[in-house]
Amino acid sequence: MKKQWLFVYAHPDDESFAAGGTIAKAHHYGYEVSLICATSGCKGRSGAFQFSCREELAKHREEELQKACSFLGVHNLILYRHKDGFLKDLDIDQLASQICETLLELKPQVIISFPPDGVTGHPDHIAISRATEKAVMLAEAQYPPGASPQFYYNSIPNYYDHCQDSGPKNRCCITSKVDISPYRTIKGQALQAYQSQVYSVNRAYPGVMQGDYTVIGNFEYYTLARANGQTIEPSTAKDLEHLPTLEFR
Repeated sequence: MKKQWLFVYAHPDDESFAAGGTIAKAHHYGYEVSLICATSGCKGRSGAFQFSCREELAKHREEELQKACSFLGVHNLILYRHKDGFLKDLDIDQLASQICETLLELKPQVIISFPPDGVTGHPDHIAISRATEKAVMLAEAQYPPGASPQFYYNSIPNYYDHCQDSGPKNRCCITSKVDISPYRTIKGQALQAYQSQVYSVNRAYPGVMQGDYTVIGNFEYYTLARANGQTIEPSTAKDLEHLPTLEFR
């Protein structure tokens, strides 16, 4: 049976910004990758496109997401279609229960979502992080004995390197990294799929929309938050260069 990985994010493009290289690498190593996207991103910018209503933008962004997933190798795309910008207003128990149902259906061994700060402080990112962690805790009891999933936070410490503003000051302690150097081109192609989000891509990854992927780093970063049904307290923070590398087998 193939090892199952599940990524849980708030908007179309979150997966490519945060974990595009990791998703492509997991697919390359034969893992079955699923992605939950909680909203269709209809409050985002529309780039050069003109839409008559939010529903048209949502449909377009879902199409971009599907295109990005085809580059990355996502096997199973799950769309919840909650209202963009309103995840923070949902009952967290309701959202966690929905995610938990998906967990119990797929039984992934590895689950990845945003850290508690949401990387950028976006309320939807924070809400999906909280709900996913709660869903993992709910689902653990129904996994086979000794087979509880590993839950990782996914950080982007270099997100603001090319931005004029900055993110949350108290960032999550990062404890490991994934070498995505052979998959940077795939990550770049997935980001290029988001033509309606050209402003965001240019802001964080200048040059990618023009086919220059050199700005994409060689690593993506993670924190193991839960394993064996227990919360993992981060070890002392290390500089990014000396973090242990997660192995794919």
